[in-house]
Amino acid sequence: MTIDEIMRLAPVIPVLVVEDQIDPVALAEALVEGGLPVIEVTLRTPTALDAIRAMARVPGAVVGAGTVRDEAQLARALDAGAQFIVSPGLTNPLALAARDTEVAFLPGIATASDLLRGLDLGITRFKFFPAEAMGGLATLKALAAPFPEVRFCPTGGIRADSAAQWLACPSVLCVGGSWIVLPGERDMAAVTTRARDAVALRPV
Repeated sequence: MTIDEIMRLAPVIPVLVVEDQIDPVALAEALVEGGLPVIEVTLRTPTALDAIRAMARVPGAVVGAGTVRDEAQLARALDAGAQFIVSPGLTNPLALAARDTEVAFLPGIATASDLLRGLDLGITRFKFFPAEAMGGLATLKALAAPFPEVRFCPTGGIRADSAAQWLACPSVLCVGGSWIVLPGERDMAAVTTRARDAVALRPV
């Protein structure tokens, strides 16, 4: 599956920081049931790789690794079963390593220079990060204007009450959201409800 295909599966990609207290299988099942099959597990905790390994076995789940910063983390994520890779930035070594493995790759960008470097590497799908801190939707629209072939997944500071504005932008395929799964979350029914609400944000 290409990164473009993955980005089009759902309007929101839950961005997760998985701690010990949560059952990753139950969490993935709750998200899939709610209509958000694409799940980004950030490599920010010691349990992240095990969570990816467990979630990848859930039917319907498309599980990726986020906060991937170098080739070593890329290799570990792929070994755990990650189906796509998200990075907070764009470096040549990581981009080339991802291309060599043929894994779907979504690097973070924040400037036109980042975009040009990505285009030189054959990349046209990017995470705009950190979205709100970098100036929000106005900045993204200005960045996107000279690059009509590029599509984005804005991430960082996007909330349930602001996501629809981002998704209405033609250059945005989906957004990354941390509001779907709250810190210390244990209520899987609530996760499913928030996931269903997020699916409804997709423009018709």
